[in-house]
Amino acid sequence: MTQQTWDEVGGLLPHDEFRAASEAIVTNIEQVIEGKTATVRLALAVLLAEGHLLIEDVPGVGKTKLAKALARSIDCSVRRIQFTPDLLPSDVTGVSVYNQETHDFEFRPGAVFANLVVGDEINRASPKTQSALLECMEERQVTVDGVTYPLETPFMVIATQNPIEMEGTYPLPEAQRDRFTARIAMGYPDPAAELAMLDGHGSSDPLQELRAVSDADTVRRLIATVREVHAADVVKQYAVDLVTATREAPDLRLGASPRATLQLLRTARAVAALEGRDYVLPDDLQALAVPVLAHRIIPTADAQLARRTTDAIVSELVHRLPLPQDRQRSPYDNRPAAEGNGRASYEPRRR
Repeated sequence: MTQQTWDEVGGLLPHDEFRAASEAIVTNIEQVIEGKTATVRLALAVLLAEGHLLIEDVPGVGKTKLAKALARSIDCSVRRIQFTPDLLPSDVTGVSVYNQETHDFEFRPGAVFANLVVGDEINRASPKTQSALLECMEERQVTVDGVTYPLETPFMVIATQNPIEMEGTYPLPEAQRDRFTARIAMGYPDPAAELAMLDGHGSSDPLQELRAVSDADTVRRLIATVREVHAADVVKQYAVDLVTATREAPDLRLGASPRATLQLLRTARAVAALEGRDYVLPDDLQALAVPVLAHRIIPTADAQLARRTTDAIVSELVHRLPLPQDRQRSPYDNRPAAEGNGRASYEPRRR
């Protein structure tokens, strides 16, 4: 990240202002997405961790609505890209066009020049078009005809894909998936939430009435505050141990990258801040291991034949990996202490 980009982030927010601003965004999104508080908070955490989000689930569960609700809740520039087989890389990044009046080429920015870019059905575009996102997602810049154009801060790509209808799709390559900080699934709503959805969505679309409750400057200050959340050395070591375990697992032929370690800790800082803490716990890393790591790894042929999912493999690694001995108990942690050591018996928290 360039020094200019760091300076654009702005000052820190006091604890009360941070909580009020983040809760306002979550509450606003929940006007559209019923009964998915944990999913909404994770999506916001990815934004505050300066990452990108991949939403993968079956049709009709609200993938695009979540992306658009998050975008509309923040008064930032938003562009939507409908990925199709005929989409060109220049449609994403932009193109230089000859101007007959000035007798020179001028750059016309593509859809990626926005604070929030919503990419719908990303796996329906060709690999050539998908690769147009690689530079902007990692380096937050676009290079066209040898000229580099920086992107605005904040910048986030929220992409959706359908894992069921695979005809005519192009699976995301490993380099593309590794640039997504987290992959989440919406899941079906519970009966009560679905009933409430019938009342709220039956006659009108609440997304059309959604109004922004934050702006780009506030989001930049939220991001700056998240960066200052403390992570102890033992917590950082635990993050490294989690990622290293994926590289040594016999069921995996490709483990998580060093980028995954960095994004795991960044997202844990954001989750800690959203829960009202200024320090990261091993709990945060455990809860984020599956959404942050599972989409980056590749199982072996034997694991695939045994129908073992990457989510299940990562969950098993989390349960097997020893925890830091010197850990701080969270005020939200109400689990009973294990006998003999006074520490909590570790099962990932279900928010």
